[in-house]
Amino acid sequence: MTILRIDSSANTETSITRDLTDRIIAALGEEKVITRDLARSPLPQITHTWAVARALPEGERSTEQKEALAQSDALIAEIEAADTLVIGLPVYNFSVPASLKAWIDLVARVGVTFRYSENGPEGLVKGKRVILAVASGGTAVGSEIDFATTYMRHVLGFMGMTDVEIVAADALAIDAEATIAKAHEEIAALPKQLDRAA
Repeated sequence: MTILRIDSSANTETSITRDLTDRIIAALGEEKVITRDLARSPLPQITHTWAVARALPEGERSTEQKEALAQSDALIAEIEAADTLVIGLPVYNFSVPASLKAWIDLVARVGVTFRYSENGPEGLVKGKRVILAVASGGTAVGSEIDFATTYMRHVLGFMGMTDVEIVAADALAIDAEATIAKAHEEIAALPKQLDRAA
């Protein structure tokens, strides 16, 4: 089994979500981990060239257009190579970090990770397990002001990734010790991939 680890916290030294992703991967016991650190290696914003290129058949793209899509292609290949995605999700201003939104914009590609049919949109990335490692200062996961996990569930499901679990150290500003302990308990209770398949 292969894990794609995505870290998005701007805090590269004492991040709660980075600690949670460390612990989740250790708990799952997978041997192969692909790491994508969106803070240490920021992704570009999509551009006009990118937007035009994604709508063209591959054989009709210019060299410039192919180059504009190269990063997107590489990110999608990482998803396709993984059985499980572990995504560090710090809640910034009630939503996802800009670095993670840039990743989403690059991997949500019509005709590649989703398509439109006569029955509506269909996600094309199927059979993946996703674990969101969430940390927030005052936003409780699942509350009416939690636009981060609801958005992530929706956009991942839109691409076909509907098996989404959440490990949450939320409302850290209220009781950090208790919420971190709760998150560690949730990690200990995570089934391994083989357990889930049994």
